[in-house]
Amino acid sequence: MKQLLILPLLFLLIKNSAAQQPAAPDKIYGQLFVDVQLAKIFPDGKTFVDCTPKRKVRDIMYDYGLIKGPNLNLKKFVDDNFNTPPPPPAFNYIIKEPVAANHIKNLWSNLQRDADKAVEGSSLLPLPKPYIVPGGRFREVYYWDSYFTMLGLKESGQTAMIENMVDNFAFLIDTYGHIPNGNRTYYLSRSQPPYFSLMVELLAEIEGDKVYKTYLPQLEKEYNYWMEGADKIKNGDAFKRVVKLDNGVVLNRYWDDYNAPRQESYKEDFELAENVSQELAMRIRMSSPEALKKILDESKAAVYRNLRAGASSGWDFSSRWFADEKNISSIQTVNIIPVDLNCLLYKLELTLEKACKISKQEKKRKRFNTLAFNREKSFRSVFYSKTLSFFSDYNFVTKKTTDIACASSVMILSYLREPNPEGIGSWGNSGANFIKKYLLRDGGIVTTTNNTGQQWDAPNGWAPLQWIAVTSLNRCFQKQLAKDIATRWLTLNDKVYAATGKMMEKYNVEDLAKEAGGGEYPSQDGFGWTNGVYLALKAFVTKK
Repeated sequence: MKQLLILPLLFLLIKNSAAQQPAAPDKIYGQLFVDVQLAKIFPDGKTFVDCTPKRKVRDIMYDYGLIKGPNLNLKKFVDDNFNTPPPPPAFNYIIKEPVAANHIKNLWSNLQRDADKAVEGSSLLPLPKPYIVPGGRFREVYYWDSYFTMLGLKESGQTAMIENMVDNFAFLIDTYGHIPNGNRTYYLSRSQPPYFSLMVELLAEIEGDKVYKTYLPQLEKEYNYWMEGADKIKNGDAFKRVVKLDNGVVLNRYWDDYNAPRQESYKEDFELAENVSQELAMRIRMSSPEALKKILDESKAAVYRNLRAGASSGWDFSSRWFADEKNISSIQTVNIIPVDLNCLLYKLELTLEKACKISKQEKKRKRFNTLAFNREKSFRSVFYSKTLSFFSDYNFVTKKTTDIACASSVMILSYLREPNPEGIGSWGNSGANFIKKYLLRDGGIVTTTNNTGQQWDAPNGWAPLQWIAVTSLNRCFQKQLAKDIATRWLTLNDKVYAATGKMMEKYNVEDLAKEAGGGEYPSQDGFGWTNGVYLALKAFVTKK
């Protein structure tokens, strides 16, 4: 009887606190959630957290409390009580549009979702306006994906959809204080690479500078989210997304507010943390069982936090975050100050300065000008790697650059305000040499040089990284290399499309005859940001 009463009571507590933050599946369904995910009722852990209840959650939980036990057919219970997510809208891959660009423009309607309606027990965070999803298992909006999708929407003349999506992100900021990883309750504890300022800029390029004034309040709120605690921490400390170095320089890292398994990958995270703690237990000897348990619990919590922070980066997962550059068990995301994240926050500071100027808020404009200047001033001293003769992420615990060759580092070429004494072209030369030496492949640029089986490592290439490289090189007068990378990527996209009729989430840029692999799920097609970057790069290479 005790178990029977706990579950409905839990739901009541959650329901009463929902005004502050909607409850995620682990809180709504309690032990049922844990049992379903660990039993791997669905091949993909994301399926259950995206299910909707067929009847009142209270009744489902009451019945589960009554019948839970070794004889329960858990799969049948789930099937009887939950609606699984509908499959993505069908697209005819047999009668293929011969030109990929035309296929993409036809595909936008398949990837569009109308304004959402709230459903009790659903993990979806309802958005007030239509939006574009990536495709496949990704049936909700994703933060950083959406910027690259918008590039293609712009080329397709879909300004109204761009504005809808920017409005949706502004709504999320106003409602939750930040833009979550995606519009799901289980994503609320983290964000993703902060591209909102670039979305605003993209819309302003179409509709004029009034756009900056319109979204200034949300730009400020997003900045406050990323900089929370910056005015309180001491030199050498970190708090949430902020790190203050020994010399007082304030920079940012990826972070998640929770240190539990990701709900959408619960079993994978749980088993990894268990393995890490078991290996640790074998290496240490302690007389006190309580002390040992405390250490092992802290070890598990650290694994969970770092996995979640890795998911916040969008690079889930990559050797970029691994201490040994090989194994996910050595993940240390929260120790890393990423080059690209700090470039994006520098861009946010510059955008805020511009928005304040347009809004005639001079005091604020000066503040953001100073913040941007101080951040950019630190880039050379913090991120420059003598090993690579270019830039890399910085580990603030070891106080060294990671010296991992990553495509993400190239973004810095878009944001160096005062180049080295020889001028911006010289930094461009350094970037071009770095790419040619480490990253350039037949199909574009590779994500990192490490082949670990993770999807954000070799041999994979990703659309946003190609766009970042092309636009960064173009800014630094490396126009021929920029065009070469764009052409290699477009050729690979066309090759795969001709063979399959699909635009893929990621591509193998090293062996063009093989599919991209790695990651926690099969490669998806659709695909929002690939479509967007394809159309944008097409426009880039044909522009005179």
